Amino acid sequence: MTARDLRLTVAETRMLCPDVREIVFRDPRGATLPSFPPGSHLAVRWAPGRRNAYSLTGQSLEPDRYAISVRLDPNGRGGSRWMHRLRVGETVEASAPRSAFAPVAAARHHLLLAGGIGVTPILSHVRAAVRWGRSFEVLYAHRSGVAPHRAELVDLCGPRLTLATSRAVFRERLLSRLSSSPLGAHLYVCGPTGMVEDVTAAARAAGWPAGRVHVEAFGEPAVAGGAAFTARLVRSGREVAVAADVSLLDALCASGTAIPNLCRRGVCGECRVGVRAGGVDHRDSYLTEEERSVALMPCVSRAAAASLELDL
Repeated sequence: MTARDLRLTVAETRMLCPDVREIVFRDPRGATLPSFPPGSHLAVRWAPGRRNAYSLTGQSLEPDRYAISVRLDPNGRGGSRWMHRLRVGETVEASAPRSAFAPVAAARHHLLLAGGIGVTPILSHVRAAVRWGRSFEVLYAHRSGVAPHRAELVDLCGPRLTLATSRAVFRERLLSRLSSSPLGAHLYVCGPTGMVEDVTAAARAAGWPAGRVHVEAFGEPAVAGGAAFTARLVRSGREVAVAADVSLLDALCASGTAIPNLCRRGVCGECRVGVRAGGVDHRDSYLTEEERSVALMPCVSRAAAASLELDL
């Protein structure tokens, strides 16, 4: 536990739908918790060296509680199962809130798109938009009968909320909003990787500048494998062999090079490493095209040739 980490106590839990559990944390001494920008997440430690990031859904200014919603993933690494077993009164360690998905305060309009459990950071955007009187609307895609936080969104958004339970309806509403949103609008999308890719492709086709499209993806871990290669660490002068069935991140960590990491799916940006030279097989959903010329996400991306020079 670092000096910036928080110790939190489980205050409440409830099931929002069959596979999504809401967990509310408080400071053990009852103190006010640090404020955070909408779209922030907590990284909760669930095993030695293992943390999972969960979006904060509650009030962001001087909160007395942190609320997260966790979807049970039976095929995951075990973090969601651990979270679903937590009981009231237990204590956890977590990072201070961090965000790479905050709203742009100067945006003329906020178009908020959520898919499934991707509704969690969108909910915090909505709370802030209502509080500050910002122009916004929400398009929420979910499975029929499985819509965590739907009731809260209905109360907060009223007619500014559109629900979609089929891909066809979602795409129809999406294209309509992309073509009718005012100049200066910003788009925010959080959901499965496939949905995020479809939305960003539609936004590009509709002429939206990349700087006005903000994404946060949830999805399955990317395939780590590929051809073996050598990572040359320019600053330390070391070389690290990366086997065909091992991720670059795991190879670096095994060699003694400490790399901060969270999601291991190429979506959170935590493990970003600078690239000095060499081609990259980019497999992340985080970096922009411009950033990909100088950086990579070693949890999922690899060298595109026999070697790669890193700023390490």
